[in-house]
Formats: sequence, C-alpha cells, structure tokens
Amino acid sequence: MEFLPKNIDDYACSHTQNESPLLSELNRETWSKVLIPRMLSGHLQGRALSMFSKMIRPQAILEIGTYTGYSAICLSEGLRDDGKLYTIDINEELESMSSSYFEKSGIKDKVRQYVGNALEIVPTIKDNFDLVFIDADKENYSNYFDIVIDKMPIGGFIIADNVLWSGKVVEELKSNDSETKALIDYNTKIHQSNRVENLLLPVRDGLMICQKVK
Repeated sequence: MEFLPKNIDDYACSHTQNESPLLSELNRETWSKVLIPRMLSGHLQGRALSMFSKMIRPQAILEIGTYTGYSAICLSEGLRDDGKLYTIDINEELESMSSSYFEKSGIKDKVRQYVGNALEIVPTIKDNFDLVFIDADKENYSNYFDIVIDKMPIGGFIIADNVLWSGKVVEELKSNDSETKALIDYNTKIHQSNRVENLLLPVRDGLMICQKVK
C-alpha cells in the first residue's frame, strides 16, 4: 500500500538529500539478491533516520533488526566520534552482507553486530542507549519497548518502524492477523504510556517516535 500519490512521493524524494553512492549500491544489491527487499528502509526513510540521529547526537544506538545494514549506516551518521552502534538480527544469512557494508562505510569499528534473539541479547549489553530503532518481528514490539526503556536516559528516543502496517491498523477485519494486532497494541501502549511523549509519523509505512520523559 502506498500512502502518498506516486507523484507526491517522487517529489518528496527528489527534494531530499540523495543517498550516498554506497547506500545506493546496498539498496540495489538488496533488491537484486535478498528476499522481501521492501523491508529495506530506503532513500526517504533512511534520510529521516540520519536526520533524527544527527539531531540527537547519540553516544550509543541500539538497532533491533539489522537486515542488510542500510538503516544502521544511516543511523550511524549522527553518532558521536566515540559512539557505538549495537545491531541485532535473527537471520545469520544476512550477517556477511551487512558486515561487508559496515566495513565499506568505515563504521566497522563503531558497530557491535549480534545474531540471535534480541530479547535475550539486549539484557546482556552493558551500555545504555540514547537512540533505539525497532524494525523486527512485530509481535515483540511491546516486549522490545519493555526491555529497552530502562536502559535509556531521560530524553532518549525510540523509533519503531512499520507501525501503520500498510494501513492494516485501521482496517475493520484484523482480528486474525497477529502482526496487525501486535502493532495496534504497541501503538496504543506507547500512546497511553506516561513514561514517553510520542509522535506517529506517516513516513513510508509509519514511524512511531517517542521520547522518554519519566
């Protein structure tokens, strides 16, 4: 589902900073070699993530859902010089591809890459996170929030992708769809939480942005 008319989307992209040649290469390789390439953040969302990161200037970033590494590279653009980016993915088959692009982008030394269950891995990471990006299995979005919120300072940000889920979150018939239900529950949880302030942006497939205030 496209949320904007194609000509408006094209206009927005054409008036947004271009992705770097390396990101463009990664974009093309993902679409030519990887299953479900639509999972890639892509140009417009990638520039949004980069801009958010540059605004926040995080010391430590956590990404749940590495995929091929595109979003991690975008997020790393705002890292402080001595910052770290921790990224986790369940799919070991994509590790070599993402790792190779981390090396090509010059951020390899700043990245701590994990393969496995994020619910098990995150509690073992000693660092606290100024910025968290969630883009993994939808059923666990609420669980991911629960395990990261206490590892963040007041003022830290959590960004969750796909919270509009191609419009399914507003469709009437959704009771049998576990992913849609999980995303509705997550959106409600964030909106009702007294620990965060939130903004749902209809960028691409929806970004729920929240800032820890309590």
